[in-house]
Amino acid sequence: MPPAASAFSALSERVSLHTACVRAGQPRQDALDAVTTPIACTATYAFGSTAELRDHFEGRTDREEYGRYGNPTVRVAEEKLAALDGGQDAALFASGMAAITTTLFALLKKGDHVVLTADCYRRTRVFVQGFLTRYGVVATLVPAGDLDALEAAVTNDTKLIITESPTNPYLRIADIAAISRIKSKSPRLKVIVDATFATPVNQRPLSQGADLVIHSCTKYLGGHNDLLAGVVTGDAGLVSIVRDLRSMLGSVLDPHAAYLLLRGIKTLALRVERQNTTALTVARFLEAHPAVERVFYPGLPSHPDHELARRTMSGFGGVVSFVLRTTLEGTARALDACELATMAPSLGGVETLIEQPALMSHYEMTPEERAAIGIRESLVRLSVGIEDASDIIADLERVLRTIEIANDSAAASCGNNTQV
Repeated sequence: MPPAASAFSALSERVSLHTACVRAGQPRQDALDAVTTPIACTATYAFGSTAELRDHFEGRTDREEYGRYGNPTVRVAEEKLAALDGGQDAALFASGMAAITTTLFALLKKGDHVVLTADCYRRTRVFVQGFLTRYGVVATLVPAGDLDALEAAVTNDTKLIITESPTNPYLRIADIAAISRIKSKSPRLKVIVDATFATPVNQRPLSQGADLVIHSCTKYLGGHNDLLAGVVTGDAGLVSIVRDLRSMLGSVLDPHAAYLLLRGIKTLALRVERQNTTALTVARFLEAHPAVERVFYPGLPSHPDHELARRTMSGFGGVVSFVLRTTLEGTARALDACELATMAPSLGGVETLIEQPALMSHYEMTPEERAAIGIRESLVRLSVGIEDASDIIADLERVLRTIEIANDSAAASCGNNTQV
């Protein structure tokens, strides 16, 4: 059953996104007259009579029955997220991966074919290629940004195209409108976009033709590194199918986490706009620094998808990836010099986080395996928070100075050896 209608359900069509973040999908709570949505901390719901029970099961009333099937606090969060993405409905999950895996389980069966862009989130690729294939689902991986290869990969059995925009860690931008036009080849074909890095502030894939959007709410939507959640938004019929499977599998969101998510979303537009500005400033600083080999940020003209990002996004995001002029160990020593940025996985929170993918998200892989998927040993991913940009840059200057000193020492050593 989709979220109940509220006085603010249609706000996103009439007001700015800033206002929708605060008010959309969030009705007045008549029971308590609470301005903020209360936490409905209950596992089950009472019925006053068997007649009321029949009314519920026969669709004459809109109410909850059992915690695995729905919760009032979670419903409000779902309605807000659907409004922000411009979707007809939304279903929340206990994590971003729960959202994507449940969606794929719900929409695929034996013999179906899936096309993924090669830059999709690694765990999504592993799930499709290493797990779903065990159950007769066929998967094809196509290069990032290669629309011809993507279209050529689509067959009569293709059920889903899955892409991400921007991608992790190189921030490639998908041409969602062009990908969605490929749907004309098959009436069954649906497009799913993981828009975690963009958020509805920077990009709304549903308006560009996507059928479903996935977010890891753990990141920007929650915004404070204090919750795990995921959501699928989009076509009401598709979301209903996914929600029904969620009720069976049980990967539901806790009402406390839903409350934190609602609180975080209220400042989403403010946070993301500041992070957009800071990240562009930081990216320009890094690109001009001699200790940096290359910067990946769609707001820079040097990024391969810069023009596409300018056309299709309202902001370039808060993540900057860059390659340092040093080794794996040199990068590790440099990052140890951080005093402001916190070394941690994840992104999108108010705190600036920094990581070396070779030693964090891809640690279990060999150097050869990392190289095969484009993960450089000296690659760094920076998720800027809402601290002052000058303080973030000062912290990075300390990191980069470490590399300059090491490189100068190595050059001097080589010079001395040459003289000998």
